[in-house]
Amino acid sequence: MFKKLIKKYLPDPASLRANPSMRRFERFFHDGNLWHLNRRSVRTAFAMGLFAALMPMPGQTVLATILAIWARGNIPVAVALCWLTNPLTMAPIFYVCYNIGSVVLQRPPLDIEFQASTDWLLSQMEAVGLPFLIGSFIFATAVSITAYYVVNWLWIASVRRQQKNRRRPS
Repeated sequence: MFKKLIKKYLPDPASLRANPSMRRFERFFHDGNLWHLNRRSVRTAFAMGLFAALMPMPGQTVLATILAIWARGNIPVAVALCWLTNPLTMAPIFYVCYNIGSVVLQRPPLDIEFQASTDWLLSQMEAVGLPFLIGSFIFATAVSITAYYVVNWLWIASVRRQQKNRRRPS
């Protein structure tokens, strides 16, 4: 059941091959281990994809692909998880990351009024940049490790439930 749910929402390899940013990884598209849906590849892909999604950088899809190839995780799952960060979710995620970084660096969080301008962003980056980046790395790492074990547990629970249902007499 868990496998069917994941398969329902995954992009297919052909659509990934058509993406211009994925062309440099084409030689890996023929490795079946990076496309199969099994417990090991999916739990690894969740960890790598969420880590890439929570890092504040352009090219999260490319990072997720590199990490999935390196860790032998499912590429479509890792890439799909990059969609976690979008204009609706970025503000709360970045707020949490900045606060984590402030706590780690033992700096009180600054009360900043947001302005949508490049000048404001560049001037504030000096004040909030380091806590934000450190907090992002810590948060991404913690979420990735947690996701790895939660997905592993959910997969095992799903398989056990399927086995139990098969043993029941009709």
